[in-house]
Amino acid sequence: MEEMKEAVLEYVIDEYVDEDDDIEVAFDTPLISSGIVDSFSMVSLKAFLERKYEVKLPDDEATPEAFDTVNSIVALVSKHTS
Repeated sequence: MEEMKEAVLEYVIDEYVDEDDDIEVAFDTPLISSGIVDSFSMVSLKAFLERKYEVKLPDDEATPEAFDTVNSIVALVSKHTS
């Protein structure tokens, strides 16, 4: 679980946070509601998660609430991995 948290956090920082932005992103940082991740980014994040963890995340569960923090993302992915 910690490994997955680190991987998701690293992906979010690499993909969505500009180097010049003075933004600290942690496991419980709001991603969607703070504007770090938008709806387009959410689609690419979902694709990354499905590819990396070989899981299918149902669209009806891939909500802004489920993608708002690294912790909630990991909880969603964990729910669908065996």
